[in-house]
Amino acid sequence: MALRNAVMAALLEGEASGYDLAKGFDATVANFWTATPQQLYRELERMAEAGLITARVVEQERRPNKRLFALTAAGREAIRAYTAEPPSRPSVVRDELLVKVQCADAGDLEAVRAAVAERMEWATAKLARYERIRRRLLAGRSEEAYFAEAERVGPYLTLLRGMAFERENLQWGDLVLRRLGQRAGVDGQQSE
Repeated sequence: MALRNAVMAALLEGEASGYDLAKGFDATVANFWTATPQQLYRELERMAEAGLITARVVEQERRPNKRLFALTAAGREAIRAYTAEPPSRPSVVRDELLVKVQCADAGDLEAVRAAVAERMEWATAKLARYERIRRRLLAGRSEEAYFAEAERVGPYLTLLRGMAFERENLQWGDLVLRRLGQRAGVDGQQSE
């Protein structure tokens, strides 16, 4: 999948500056796609040149002027065409932490356990952030009411996938810490 498609998905939420997109990636598509601000700005330029988005300058008094980007009719058509394509093969896991766990018995067991614990802290923080987004999207409604009433359900559905992924990371991390802890003779407890 190209970054272009993820940017167009984020712009479905409405007009946004490059800065807002970079910041808002955390609240829109970060549970399934990441990009650096530099990558986003380069892609926005390419998308504008391709006619997929428009950019308008908003003058600001005490700040630099900013450009706001919005999808064009061609951009919306590109989204329709993209969603009609069959998906590519499922993505593969490429995670350095898994390589470290694979090598744990021959390596520094405590360093691997610390890396897993750190990953679990990240997952916990992401899950908390996703839960805040979930509450904001639901706005006091049940999920059934949200699905019946919301203008767009895609953001919520992808958020649920991100939440499930982080919960599984925590479950797996707990198992790894317990089993490596047993190997190290610390009964699954993080050693000091």
